[in-house]
Amino acid sequence: MKEHFTIGEVSKLFQVKIATLRYYDEIGLLRPEFTDEKTNYRYYSTQQFERLNSIKYLRALDLPISKIIDFFNYREIDTLVEMLKKQQAEVVKKKRELEVIETKLSSRLSQIEDAINSPLDKISEVRLPEMRVAYLRREYVLGDDIELPITELRNSLGMNGEIFLGKIGISISIPNLNNNVFDKYSSVFMVLEEGDEITPSTVTIPPRDYLRIRFKGTHMDAADYYKKLLAHMKERHYELIDDSIEITLIDYGITNDIDKYVTELLLPYTNK
Repeated sequence: MKEHFTIGEVSKLFQVKIATLRYYDEIGLLRPEFTDEKTNYRYYSTQQFERLNSIKYLRALDLPISKIIDFFNYREIDTLVEMLKKQQAEVVKKKRELEVIETKLSSRLSQIEDAINSPLDKISEVRLPEMRVAYLRREYVLGDDIELPITELRNSLGMNGEIFLGKIGISISIPNLNNNVFDKYSSVFMVLEEGDEITPSTVTIPPRDYLRIRFKGTHMDAADYYKKLLAHMKERHYELIDDSIEITLIDYGITNDIDKYVTELLLPYTNK
């Protein structure tokens, strides 16, 4: 029975790349049993197959190479059990992180589909559930670069390394709305989603009634739509109870086609 195999044969038998086997040789994880001095071919013995199977198993569990080397250097049951428990905890953590990402992606897809299919230039009275938002209290003038305050907000919340697919919005204060000043904003904010574990600067907006309108365009086009909402509010004798919420649902982050941009305006109100 054949007892020695070339690196190519081992590669085919175990479906491990030749480059990977060479790397294992270089770092001392799995060295060929001997090298032919004449041909310089490296040969593995059948006795090494068990070790290679163990390496493949541990790598399938996503254990780092350094931990696998430690295991083979100090091969003990307790060592393996401890390694597997630590790796199990790491897998559970990654699973939770992936679940959060999946939730964010589903939420963002729903938002985009809703924005694409919703009627435009139509005022509706809606009741929305509570919203968690993180504010950057900073005056923003229409036309200024909004990316800087958004970046500052993310930095202040420690979100640099996190995936973020949520909505960024701006607000106009009640006094400015009442005085028809639509080019000065009182704040920039981020709508937080499930999995965003942020406590500083977080405000929970309770469930409440809004006048809502969606239109084709961006913040630069919002003034006329604010006037429509305020006129509607006056006609029905509603009372404005808080700053506006203005969110670009579809913008340059999603499409290069300006004609597909959609912005939403919300004015919270109560019946007088």
